Amino acid sequence: MSNKVLALACDHGGYELKEAAKKHLSERGIEFIDFGCNGESVNYPDYAHKLCESIQKGECYRGILFCGTGIGMSMAANKHAGIRAAVCSDTFSARMTRMHNDANVLCLGGRVVGFGLGLDMIDLFIDTEFEGGRHQTRVDMLTALEK
Repeated sequence: MSNKVLALACDHGGYELKEAAKKHLSERGIEFIDFGCNGESVNYPDYAHKLCESIQKGECYRGILFCGTGIGMSMAANKHAGIRAAVCSDTFSARMTRMHNDANVLCLGGRVVGFGLGLDMIDLFIDTEFEGGRHQTRVDMLTALEK
């Protein structure tokens, strides 16, 4: 599988935003894997785990998690080694978490952000590269905390 495949997953609170994101990503020609859910009431840690596992295995290079606020998904995702998940509610944070934190998972709240803002943040998360340099030292420090 290509390492340029994006992973998507949600719980019931983020389902509608995930579906809007899928349409948007398809229009941009971006390949993704949808790890669920399909709108039914589910436990978000299960879906965060599926997405994080796909990144850990190298099946996907980054991921986007959707729940009601983004907070629960970020908590669950950050329990996984090698995952740097950031919940964002504005475009500045979505850009900076890539530039300075090399975040590999974006967490969005379907009950917090609208489709327009959510899709803008997704575009920034995908299109923004990590700056490295002095920021790499800090990312390495985060990685060391996992040991």
